Amino acid sequence: MSTITTASAKSTGMGKEERFVIVASSLGTVFEWYDFYLYGSLAGIIGAQFFSAYPPATRDIFALLAFAAGFLVRPFGAIVFGRVGDIVGRKYTFLVTILIMGLSTFIVGLLPNAATIGIAAPIILIALRLLQGLALGGEYGGAATYVAEHAPQGKRGYYTSFIQTTATLGLFMSLLVILFTRTAIGEKDFADWGWRVPFLVSVLLLGVSVWIRLRLNESPIFQKMKDEGKGSKAPLTEAFANWSNAKLVILALVGGVMGQGVVWYTGQFYALFFLQSILKVDGYTANLLIAWSLLFGTGFFIVFGALSDKIGRKPIILAGCLIAALTFIPIFKMISTNANPALEKAYENTKVEVVADPAGCGDLFNPVGTRVFSAPCDTARAFLAQSSVKYSTVYGAAGSGVKVKVNDKEIAYPDAKSGNPAITAAVAAAGYPKAGDAGIVKMSNPFDIFRPQVAAVIGLLFILVIYVTMVYGPIAAMLVELFPTRIRYTSMSLPYHIGNGWFGGLLPATSFAIVASTGDIYAGLWYPIIFASITAVVGFIFLPETKDVDITKT
Repeated sequence: MSTITTASAKSTGMGKEERFVIVASSLGTVFEWYDFYLYGSLAGIIGAQFFSAYPPATRDIFALLAFAAGFLVRPFGAIVFGRVGDIVGRKYTFLVTILIMGLSTFIVGLLPNAATIGIAAPIILIALRLLQGLALGGEYGGAATYVAEHAPQGKRGYYTSFIQTTATLGLFMSLLVILFTRTAIGEKDFADWGWRVPFLVSVLLLGVSVWIRLRLNESPIFQKMKDEGKGSKAPLTEAFANWSNAKLVILALVGGVMGQGVVWYTGQFYALFFLQSILKVDGYTANLLIAWSLLFGTGFFIVFGALSDKIGRKPIILAGCLIAALTFIPIFKMISTNANPALEKAYENTKVEVVADPAGCGDLFNPVGTRVFSAPCDTARAFLAQSSVKYSTVYGAAGSGVKVKVNDKEIAYPDAKSGNPAITAAVAAAGYPKAGDAGIVKMSNPFDIFRPQVAAVIGLLFILVIYVTMVYGPIAAMLVELFPTRIRYTSMSLPYHIGNGWFGGLLPATSFAIVASTGDIYAGLWYPIIFASITAVVGFIFLPETKDVDITKT
């Protein structure tokens, strides 16, 4: 098939039409990510509002799982909207997705909490999260495909890298709105009712995004294919029942997007969760630290996207996965040392053991938050994990009671309490800090970035963002180039959303559950390390390089 001749294809620069295509696609996608990330950034507060019938630790897990629910349905959104996009067109499909996403977000801002309408509140909340996930499942593939099909040969990595910035820009925008609202009304009012404001103002962004997208024309490559009658009538069958294409879908997932997904969510969401829930950094400071690292690092999406036009998509993505896998644990240890030095010192120098009859000790792995622990051995360990105390389990004699040893101090733990003042006092005396203690990194305003402790944490978070830009900057171009036009939307969307929605979206809850079950605050990092390593190996051996592919072929 001959290449479509457009002004952009003849030009080495970016024309007015191409700039509008990128801006329109990117703005809508920024808005959708803004909507999606509001929930993730406010998971703790939302847990207290909608899961108030449960203990605090369980609320956190439920809140994270409700966040993850939106990720779990993303592959189904990819299938539904991918099929529509390959049959009807790119433009109209991502108009529908943005409307679903925007209205679902606005309704969250109006939704009464559990204290007002009981069990209906979390049920409706999860239903809205599922709608958001379905919409996002159709959004990304449409925007990336649309921009790539407007890009000239040799510039697709650069053009689509602007779409790649949208997830980070959406997160950054959500953090800014949250910080502004928190500062304006205070923490107490924000936790009570002010958290709704960022959800409600999203309706204004929805109006602007829809207006801009209505001005777009259909993708020229798709339109030409449709005019020639070469479009697919059964894109799902062609994409997944045909082994030659299904094999590429599997390779795209395991050899590319799976590792990209876990590196991305570790560098942004798990880093934020680690600061707040494990290192006990206050929410205002943690959000500012992440926001500054994103501000400094976001431009590198475009740097690595453009670089992939020169040296290829594969080496950059796989290098990012491998380097991240090798350095995650040392970087998070350095974050601990700088963000909460007393915790890191206590972690290294204090020996805490839970001594109990092995018959009374169960498995604490609880990523879905539905298990209730009642045995003293289990509640003691869960309490220590929730307090970010490193512990080990030592099995005592059969029938013996539960004891907690903090260095040389031995404390009886006679019943299944949710905590124990004697244990709290002992770990505090051994040097373990609590939230709000002096020494934990704290920012008094957004520009308080020049103190050495603050600058060091931002610098380490910036390195994590660089990993994110390496794996994510070129991924859209690579996925578009792997598949033919007639089934491109469907084929690229599914592996992208399995990799990011399942492997990435489940990362925070699963990693925290690993921490709780092992008593090691760094153990959760083995989740992204393992999957990023698998991608680096599989991608190196099997994944084809795509940068010189002619994407105009049907």
